[in-house]
Amino acid sequence: MSMKLYAGGLPYSMTDQELEALFAEFGKVTSTAIIKDRDSGQSKGFGFVEMENDDEARAAIKELNDKEVNGRKLMVSQARPQEDRSRSGGFQRR
Repeated sequence: MSMKLYAGGLPYSMTDQELEALFAEFGKVTSTAIIKDRDSGQSKGFGFVEMENDDEARAAIKELNDKEVNGRKLMVSQARPQEDRSRSGGFQRR
């Protein structure tokens, strides 16, 4: 079973390929996504990594959480389920 990880504190210059290579040291990476600003295209400094194997994902969390990369301290954890977002600013219409 695969596990989706949250990766925060990423260097703003990091690419999806570099993120994949960082996590691939611990196992098979099935997808990566660095979150970017909609208008500027600049990285927001966080992203998501999906790993094929739960044990490998846990090893990546253990080894990469609090690790410094290019002067920034990474925060790596299991991703929480995405919340349902509406365009009404969080208020539901009746």
